[in-house]
Parts: sequence; structure tokens; C-alpha cells
Amino acid sequence: MYTIGILLYEIGIYIASFFNKKAKLFMDGQRKAFKTLREKVVPDAEYIWFHAASLGEFEQGRVLIERVRKQYPQYKILLTFFSPSGYEVRKDYDGADIVCYLPMDTFYNSARFLKLVHPKIVFFIKYEYWGNYLYSMKHRHIPVYSVSSIFRRNQTFFKPYGWQYANMLKCFTHLFVQNKESQDLLAQKGITRVSVVGDTRFDRVLEVSQSAQEVPLAALFANNKKENEYVLVAGSTWPPDEDIILAYFNTHPQQRLIIAPHVISEDHLKEIERKLQRDHVRLSQATETSVLDAECLIIDSYGKLSSIYRYGQIGYIGGGFGVGIHNVPEAAVYGIPTIVGPNNKKFLEVQSLIADGATFEIQSAQDYETLMHRLEGDKHFRDEAGRKAHDFIRNGAGAVDKIMNFVKF
Repeated sequence: MYTIGILLYEIGIYIASFFNKKAKLFMDGQRKAFKTLREKVVPDAEYIWFHAASLGEFEQGRVLIERVRKQYPQYKILLTFFSPSGYEVRKDYDGADIVCYLPMDTFYNSARFLKLVHPKIVFFIKYEYWGNYLYSMKHRHIPVYSVSSIFRRNQTFFKPYGWQYANMLKCFTHLFVQNKESQDLLAQKGITRVSVVGDTRFDRVLEVSQSAQEVPLAALFANNKKENEYVLVAGSTWPPDEDIILAYFNTHPQQRLIIAPHVISEDHLKEIERKLQRDHVRLSQATETSVLDAECLIIDSYGKLSSIYRYGQIGYIGGGFGVGIHNVPEAAVYGIPTIVGPNNKKFLEVQSLIADGATFEIQSAQDYETLMHRLEGDKHFRDEAGRKAHDFIRNGAGAVDKIMNFVKF
């Protein structure tokens, strides 16, 4: 039934590829995957294989990839993605020797893939459980590890009808999970090769913050604020986030805004500009003069957000009114309070930050206005929330060290 489901999914994506760009990229990548492997795999080399579903999971595993590459240079690195949103952004990632799509999880594909690559060790990042690959690797005695995984009682693995999926998890050599609850749930299914190590994303955001690139015009914009002003950095925003943020910004002159939308397209940028009623400039068009005249700086390029959060006194992380929030630790690492929308319940680190009083959930524009008034008017409250964010990230780091000390390379 599992393999039939995979085949039906592939047929659905194939049909969608005729009118959906993302589906077409996926199908093109699938067709090219084995060609890429045949051309690039070095027959006598030993490969460490990392698999991430998309860009978020890649960033979660990136610090582990780079640690392995540095500590064990004798191995080559294979990186696979399932989603175009990961592959298309990181297909030229120089931390791996080969980057390609993961061929669909059929028995034939998994056997063919493993015969070509012969991986020495495999790491699946977070929510990746592909049954045919897992069974094939177990049969070939290839060590495979789950990294930064997290489990909840309502997942299929723990339902009465989910026994087939639970059996997939028994194929892992070891699972490195984020919390004790995950370990306990797995134990109920007889899966005990489990260690609680936390989230590798904390190691990653710490690493990024320590080597953050300077964005001179953004720094100039942020440092130009007056004594009673503050900078809000809104990252990975979607239109529902922007409706709330921009309406407030337009009527509160003490706030200066840096906004980095999740989707950077001309249509979306123009939509943001139509909603703005105060002076603004795009980063790509800014000069030292125009950025000093602006009250809102629009980040219209990728790759800068993780460094730009440090210029803010408050962070807003988008996605919570739709697809799910984006990377909260990326902002929290700089010791600033963060704000998120309601769709955050599946993110353990965010739930913990909310419980600590470092991150704040809003449900509406009214919630946002009430919270902003308090953050603006009570500097001690704002600073204390930022300190709690800073401490939470630093105290949660160290997962990569624990994994590296456990795995036998």
C-alpha cells in the first residue's frame, strides 16, 4: 500500500507539472537525478549521504554537514533534496560534492540509488522517513541516522493503523530526537535506539550569528533612528503578516521597519509598496542618501535576513497566519524579542520560547497593537524578553557535538 501511494503521488505530480511551475521543477529534477549520479559519483570514493526535504531542513542539518566535511575530509558528501524549494536554492552548495533530487521512494529506485552511491553513512534530517530506502539500507547494513527528529502522539506512527509506518522507524540505526516526549513515544513502539540531543538548528544559528555578514546600507538605516525610535525587523513575511505589520507601521512614526518578504517577486514587492504610506526604499535601489531619508527598508534579495535581524530591537517572523512560521531562532539568537502568528504549535522551540516569555503569539491586528504598545513603552520588559531569547538559544546548542561523538565514522 505504501509503494502504491508513492506511485499515485508521482502520477499526481506529473499531471500537475503541466500547469504548476514547482511541480514541473520537481519532475525535471526527478528525471535528471540518476543521470547526475552516474556522471558525478566517483566509483572508489566513500560517500556520506545527507537528505533534507527542503531548505529549512537543509539549514537544520547544514552545520552537521560542514562539521563532517571538516573533520573527515577523506569522505565525499552527497546531498539530496525532495522539494524544489530546497534544491533550486542550494543546488550549487559547495559543501557537498554532489547535489541532486532524491528519486521517488520505490523499491526499484532505492536499490538502484544505493547501488550507484554505496553510502558509508546516511543522515536523514528531521521529518524524512522513506520506507523503501530505509528497508533497503537496513538490508545492506548501511548505518542510517535520523537527526533533529521530533514526534507527536497524533502522528501516523502512533495510530492503531500506523504499524507499517512505525516499522519504518525501526530501520534507523539511531534516532537523535529533540525532546524527551519523542523518546518516550518511540519507546512505546519498542524503538529504544534513541538519544535526546536537542535541535541542531541552534548550533546553526549560533554559527551564522558569529560570522554574520555586514549589510552596510541596512546598518546605516538602523543606526539612523532617533532616541525615541526603534527598529522592527520583519522576516519571511506573507501578505496576511504584512496587512498587520504595515497598517501599524503607517500610523506609528516611532517605529522604523526593515521588511524581508518570503516571496521576492516584483508583484509582491509592488503590493507591499502600495500598502506603505511612509517613505520607503528597496535595498537594491538604495543609496547612502536615500536610505537615510527612508522610514522603511524593503529587502528585495535572498541570503541577507539572518544577518539583518541583528539590526533590530524587535523581530517579527512571518508565516504564522498561513503556511506555518519560519525560522524564529534565526532572530532570537541576537537577543531580541520575537513575534509570531498563531500557526506555530508544531514548532517545539517556539513553544518553549513563548513559555519563557521570549516570543509572543498574536492572533489578530488588535493583539499586535496591544503587544507593540507594551514593547515600545516598557524597555525593561523588552530587554528581559531579549535576554531570555539569547539564553534559550545558547543553552540549547550542542546537538552537533553529541551526534559527532556518537556516530562512528
